[in-house]
Amino acid sequence: MREISVSIEIAAPPEAVWAVLADLPAYARWNPFLRQADGVLAVGERLRIRFHPENGRPITFEPVVISVEPGRELLWKGRLLLPGIFDGRHRFLLEETGAGTLLTQSEIFTGLLVPFVTRSLRSTVHDFTRLNRALKDQAEGRERGSDR
Repeated sequence: MREISVSIEIAAPPEAVWAVLADLPAYARWNPFLRQADGVLAVGERLRIRFHPENGRPITFEPVVISVEPGRELLWKGRLLLPGIFDGRHRFLLEETGAGTLLTQSEIFTGLLVPFVTRSLRSTVHDFTRLNRALKDQAEGRERGSDR
């Protein structure tokens, strides 16, 4: 098992951050890492997400939504090929702070391939950081009244 986690402070309430995060069709406009996302954010639904790592080839996953709590949490589980080969539980956690929202994006990786992809997981931290910054810009822009 391996976990990566990246957090960022956003000067907007959790509801504003959620509005950006939950608008899957808009990802193509602002999201540098998850450039395409389709599906319904409801427990048990399958999403179709196209990841664009900065230092790698795009890849499409079809994770299943595990938890949806508007303004609080989005969690899905995806896998590569068969269960137990390379599975990931991807989570966005929004926590209200005095200044807005603390967004934590994390993923827990399990499976046979995890020990062999350490370098890739390090670059994924960078991709999570890029996504968090872009989400911050979008949410803060909405709060200022300028949807980017």
